[in-house]
Formats: sequence, C-alpha cells, structure tokens
Amino acid sequence: MKKLTPEQSKELLRILKDRFEKNMHRHEEIDWSNVQAKLEAAPEKLWSLHQMETTDGEPDVVAYNQEQNEYMFCDCSTESPKGRRSVCYDQEALESRKKHKPENSAINMAASMGIELLTEAQYRALQKLENFDKKTSSWIQTPADIRELGGALFCDYRFGHVFVYHNGADSYYGARGFRGALFV
Repeated sequence: MKKLTPEQSKELLRILKDRFEKNMHRHEEIDWSNVQAKLEAAPEKLWSLHQMETTDGEPDVVAYNQEQNEYMFCDCSTESPKGRRSVCYDQEALESRKKHKPENSAINMAASMGIELLTEAQYRALQKLENFDKKTSSWIQTPADIRELGGALFCDYRFGHVFVYHNGADSYYGARGFRGALFV
C-alpha cells in the first residue's frame, strides 16, 4: 500500500486544513474535524492527496455526499496543475503518436495517483465555486463513443462561461493538463 510517513501525513493535514479554512466558500456546511477523521482512517487517500499536492493541484474539499458519507476533494489551483500539463489523453493516444510523444497521459497519471479525471458535470460544479482555468484548460472524462473515434474532451473558463471542446486524444499542449477528483 502506498503510504506517507507520519511526518508527511502531519504536514499534509496541516496544509489541507489551512487551505480548507481559507476557502470556506467551497464547503460552507462541512466541518474540518469530520474530514480529518476520514483522512486519518484512509492512509491511501492521504497518499493520493499528497500526489495532488506535489503536482501543484492544491486539493480542497468541494462537496459532501451524505448518502455515501463521502467528501469530494478536487484540484483547486487557479490554473490546470503545473505538474500535470503537456500530457495527451490516454495510453492509446500516447502509443499512437509517432513523433514528439509526451512523457505521459492524463488517464495514466490520474490512475497512478489514485484519482479520477473530472467529469463534465464535476467540472461545471467546480466552476460554480470560483473560476478556474482562465488561461489553461483541463482534460475531462470523455464518453466512449467520442474516444472510439479518436477524440477527447477538455474544458476551460473564458468570457464568463465554461466551454467544453474536443481535440484528438493524442494532442498535448503546455497549457493543458487535468484536474482530479478524490472521494474520501
């Protein structure tokens, strides 16, 4: 199991608590002590949050599902996380590139971090909390029928609106990365 050292866990919990307290508009009805208890009981989730943090995602709590008793963490960096840019969509796209392959894909990176790419609905909900990706864009989960035809979806925020676009799944850009979701 992927685990942090006790010192790493303590430091990450401090960072997450500070961010939580500074951004109460993202989670007005949520109590940090409940979130912390869930995190302390799930060291593998702390490890994933650490991965989000070290790739400049600035994860924070953005929702609570009472039915599932589950908190949703999401990357809340102003722009698409710096440590996750210049990636194509998935492994198939990575393998299809003949020249100038990126180092990785969004789907591979997310899986290795123990997180998921946001869905379009999750991306839109995040944008209701505050505006993200005003200069960058982020890959989102792509429906199978679009992916089977070689495409993939990404979003950004421009002109006061969330836009959903398409591109070849094998494309990659310095200003496009991905935002992740983690459920605890």
